[in-house]
Amino acid sequence: MSFFIENWILIAVAFAAGAMLVWPAVTGGGRAGALSATQVVQLMNREKAAVVDVCGADEFAAGHVVGAKNVPLPELEAKLPGLVKNKATPVVLVCASGMRSNRAVAIAKKLGYENAHSLAGGMGAWRSANLPIEKA
Repeated sequence: MSFFIENWILIAVAFAAGAMLVWPAVTGGGRAGALSATQVVQLMNREKAAVVDVCGADEFAAGHVVGAKNVPLPELEAKLPGLVKNKATPVVLVCASGMRSNRAVAIAKKLGYENAHSLAGGMGAWRSANLPIEKA
């Protein structure tokens, strides 16, 4: 018992550090609908998810997920219904860092695509996972 009394600060710091490590897993990484690169690959393979890159044409040409279609974010609302006709199809939205794709998820859900997701960390996370890219 004296151990806990003498070392209560160390125990509190250890508990707080553990809580900070677990928090992202509990909250889903802080982004609703954000998937890891591995989860995106599984969704592409198992459910034939459509991948839509919302970057500009120059970023898209520099490297994108294999098979992705390019629809810049300002054009997404007008072009997504023509690109993915079945609204039940899983849609993965990708950008360079994950910021634009989070906005794109909101647009897709507004259009009725309830199975819309963002690639957490964007192309940076995709490249960090050493997954294949193609260049235009």
